[in-house]
Amino acid sequence: MPIETTRWDAAESLDTPEAIAAYLEAVFEDGDPQVVARALGDIARAKGISKIARDTGLTRAGLYRALSADGDPRLTTFIGVLKSLGLTVTVRPANPVSS
Repeated sequence: MPIETTRWDAAESLDTPEAIAAYLEAVFEDGDPQVVARALGDIARAKGISKIARDTGLTRAGLYRALSADGDPRLTTFIGVLKSLGLTVTVRPANPVSS
């Protein structure tokens, strides 16, 4: 008997700031810009694409396009989405030098 599966939607699991931060941290570790854009799209859907579109000054369609698997959001879009979500980015050395 075959195993039945259902489609998993990341947006359904992104219900706390901690879950969102952990998700973004994981995709940043991957380093693939398309994965990062898609993850931001998942988060935007979880939090309300209309609100984020308003906050960033983009249309809903434009935001969907930018944050799709084939999208390539501009830096201003990326920063605007993070700001709308109440998130910030922290940068640290990839390979810290020990003294």
